[in-house]
Amino acid sequence: MGENVRNILILCTGNSARSIIGEVLVNALGAGRFRGFSAGARPTGRVNPHALALLREKGHDVSGLRSKSWDEFARPDAPRMDIVITVCDSAASEPCPLWPGAPLRLHWPLPDPAAVHGDDAAIRAAFEKTYEQLTHRLQTLMSLPLDKLSPEELKQKLRFSEL
Repeated sequence: MGENVRNILILCTGNSARSIIGEVLVNALGAGRFRGFSAGARPTGRVNPHALALLREKGHDVSGLRSKSWDEFARPDAPRMDIVITVCDSAASEPCPLWPGAPLRLHWPLPDPAAVHGDDAAIRAAFEKTYEQLTHRLQTLMSLPLDKLSPEELKQKLRFSEL
């Protein structure tokens, strides 16, 4: 990885909740050193309204967010990814496109907050937990000396199980 801005692609199946939250967090926490993107294997075509509400409450800009296919990032004119992170098991097990530049691939399994049923408090708690877990994991990634660690060392330090 170079010394410029690092591009991080967060993948999930539907690209409506977890990966969208991850994209926003990379851009917010990245301090100009990281740029976030998100996509899905089978995008829903809409961003989950609970994800949007949480992100707005946390003070994030949600304009321009959209559910999109990971095929957009496999095209020759797409931004080159340095790190690709899957946040759901189904996206991790699907045959991914070949990413130009052989980015570091990580798998950070997280429960799908969009699959939670119940009252507003239960749904809100699920989205809040996802936000907190992704914040912790991304802060850990961004604090590492990425240029000084091998891909295997990075993977070891960034191996998270479901919290």
